[in-house]
Amino acid sequence: MTKANTNVIDIASAASNLLGFKSLRPGQQDAIQSLLEGRDTVLVQPTGSGKSAVYQIAGALLEGSTVIVSPLIALQKDQADSIDASKLEATAVVNSTLSASEQREVLERIERGRVEYIFLAPEQLRKPETVDRLKAADVSLIAIDEAHCISQWGHDFRPDYLGLAQVIEALGHPPVLAMTATASKDVRNEIVERLGLRRPRVLVHGFDRPNISLRVDQFSGKDDKWESLLRRVEFAEKPGIVYVATHKHAEDIAADLQRMGVPALFYHGGLKAKQREEIQNKFMDGEVPVIVATNAFGMGVDKPDIRFVFHADVSDSLDAYYQEIGRAGRDGEPAEAVLFYRPEDISAQQFKTGPAHVDSEGLEAVYKAVQAHKGPMPREEIVEKTGINARKMVGLLQKLEETEAVRRLESGEIEAASTRPLAEIIESAAEKQKFQKDLRKRRLQQMQTFAEWRSSCRREFLLHYFGDAYEGPCGNCDRCEEARVLPRAA
Repeated sequence: MTKANTNVIDIASAASNLLGFKSLRPGQQDAIQSLLEGRDTVLVQPTGSGKSAVYQIAGALLEGSTVIVSPLIALQKDQADSIDASKLEATAVVNSTLSASEQREVLERIERGRVEYIFLAPEQLRKPETVDRLKAADVSLIAIDEAHCISQWGHDFRPDYLGLAQVIEALGHPPVLAMTATASKDVRNEIVERLGLRRPRVLVHGFDRPNISLRVDQFSGKDDKWESLLRRVEFAEKPGIVYVATHKHAEDIAADLQRMGVPALFYHGGLKAKQREEIQNKFMDGEVPVIVATNAFGMGVDKPDIRFVFHADVSDSLDAYYQEIGRAGRDGEPAEAVLFYRPEDISAQQFKTGPAHVDSEGLEAVYKAVQAHKGPMPREEIVEKTGINARKMVGLLQKLEETEAVRRLESGEIEAASTRPLAEIIESAAEKQKFQKDLRKRRLQQMQTFAEWRSSCRREFLLHYFGDAYEGPCGNCDRCEEARVLPRAA
């Protein structure tokens, strides 16, 4: 079918024929219709609500290839596997797990126009060769998964996403579908701006998860809070997730649960990739009922029967908090989300907002080393040349990348991307640092307001933050429960 025929396409019949759907879910038809009309579209729906079906159906109905940008290899694999088996030959995944020769072979197939669905990580699109091959493939739709990653308001900002607007224009700006499970109004606005979307249709569906009870238990003492958390996990219906702010908390809580006879594993970014994969698989396969994790655990996790998500520490924003509790009860059965809270927890999170001033000496050393080097430079070599430790180097390179002073290649090597004066680059980095620190502070204040909310329905407060016009009482949060009990006691 061609774009000229989109006004007579029966989308429901197409969904039935292509994917065997008996009916479309809320939001799917509107999003597909919007894309068929050539409109950029922002689709905000919970994980598991069928966002991938939108690009699969729209992509099949539009002539040309569909590019799907996805940040994790596991997500790319899951999405590619969901494509009808009869179309697998028309599906290609390009990521760092392929050898150079395998990548060339896939790109040649794409250039010949033999691929309907093309899955790419955002860093792949930094390579001019990849973009050139896509130009020849007649791309008719670009779908960007986890689109909140482009927003500094979002809970998982990734610089890799910042170059997508240029790629969209280089491909002639076909209709763009930006998808995410959680996005407040600020996040949605920044998605639109940073991707350069044109008069987009913004569709927000399904924020309310009425089967998840919402509760905040407040404590004055650290030990009381810790003991209450452990006991709650011990007697809660499982499986479940306990979110924490630090590696140490993850390890300590998991150890305490094990001593109590509760099988539990910890998960955080300090573990090797293979360890993280093994732990995640054990939880997903039901071998271990409880995982204690930092926010490193989450993206791409879709286990329908999670019965609880407990927060031992406050999240750094309501965006992150809602994304995390949304992993509970995806099977529609009752689940619970409890935040174990002390006012002092906010102060602890504030230490993580970062320093007020940039490390100008470090930025200067790294920038000069990269500029002086002929061609791309491995990060290990920059560490050796500057004497700056590897952990600190990650932050310095990210700041230089955000100011477009350097660029990170798909190989991981760094090369100079600017000849601007050093003073100008440091000033730009300082401005971004201040903005990000102020932003994190405001987000944490919103989290504090939620935790200490006493006025009305907690669900109403939370959904209003995301722009949902929901009106309480919900009858399934601690504020509503108290409202029912107090009048009877009077």
